[in-house]
Amino acid sequence: MHISFLIHNAYGIGGTIRTTYNVANTLAEQHDVEIVSVFRTRDEPVFTPGPGVRLRHLVDTRADGADAGHPDLARPAAFFPRAEIRYGQYSALTDRRIAEHLARVEADVVVGTRPGLNLHLARQTRRGPLLVGQEHLTLEGHSPELRRELRGAYPRLDALTTTTEADARAYRRTMRLPGVRVEAVPNPVPAPPVAPADGSAKWVVAAGRLAPVKRYDLLVKAFDKVRAERPDWRLRIYGGGKQKDKLRALIDRLGLYNHVYLMGPAHPIEPEWAKGSIAAVTSSTESFGMTIVEAMRCGLPVVSTDCPHGPGEIIDDGVDGRLVKTGSVRAIAAGLLELINDDGLRQRMAAAAIKDAERYDPAHVAERYETLFAGLDRRGGPSLGSLLHRTRAALLGGAYAVSDAGRAAFTRGSTA
Repeated sequence: MHISFLIHNAYGIGGTIRTTYNVANTLAEQHDVEIVSVFRTRDEPVFTPGPGVRLRHLVDTRADGADAGHPDLARPAAFFPRAEIRYGQYSALTDRRIAEHLARVEADVVVGTRPGLNLHLARQTRRGPLLVGQEHLTLEGHSPELRRELRGAYPRLDALTTTTEADARAYRRTMRLPGVRVEAVPNPVPAPPVAPADGSAKWVVAAGRLAPVKRYDLLVKAFDKVRAERPDWRLRIYGGGKQKDKLRALIDRLGLYNHVYLMGPAHPIEPEWAKGSIAAVTSSTESFGMTIVEAMRCGLPVVSTDCPHGPGEIIDDGVDGRLVKTGSVRAIAAGLLELINDDGLRQRMAAAAIKDAERYDPAHVAERYETLFAGLDRRGGPSLGSLLHRTRAALLGGAYAVSDAGRAAFTRGSTA
């Protein structure tokens, strides 16, 4: 089977990029796999494609790249949805290159990895390949405008995957996607290349973007309460972002400069997890929770807010970690202190975390994708149901097509 992934930027760093490489590298052990990156932003990718994975790009935006100074880079995109958060990075040039790629893509399965690319996939891919859209965020996190566009185009897909069952239910309940298989497939996390934590270090570790949604301000305030009872413990927060200065000011105001450390980004992150004994996640929402699985695979029980959508599907509360009330400094501090003050409980949860997180190994996740693809394509081509619902979507294309002349030109050229 030839599987082609279409991704925003395979040369960067981020959860979707790591997930795509992990799945592609594993699938390539049995299949012909390529990753097609819309953008090339550096000479070498941060993550390494496996020996069986081909990596190529559509637009080279490096300073000395082939597309540097191309006039169409300055013209706004007409097809990529304006309501998508990455819209400002797309252009008339990306519109054209993506459309050209999808019109001639040679693959049995084409997988899109974000909503804007899924719209390209649904409307512009040549007839033949199975079309699978991935949702790495959440339906409720998209604006009403973007949800309207997705509702119009997604019936042309064969399948849509989400990272959690909660989000899959939301799509099934509200998006009206007849004939489209909606299935939750979690992000894969490989076994760490380091020995798991031994639980003796007096460090709590957190990692992720320093963004408002991660609510590290709550974690810092909670650790002030931890410090009052257990001044021998410390907190390291890994990651970069716009909240750094605010967090630094909060740490200084609370007098925690000898207890809470902003470490900056770390790649790879696994050695840093393994230096700790407890992981902390204090987000107000998590589309999945890859850092939770990473920490568990490194032998750390996780104290996490029970926020939508992922933590409650990953953590078995009281067995391999602790779920606490979202937004509560007191609950976060209590969860941390419970594990800090009970060495036996912490060790038992750590052992359970390693065992339970094995279900996120890339081999298991890739197998789920193989089963999904096989279920859609039992005869070497799109199933009858797939052809019927895609034909119905094409017949209704007038209702789905946008009025902008530039977008209409692309839609007319589509055979999806």
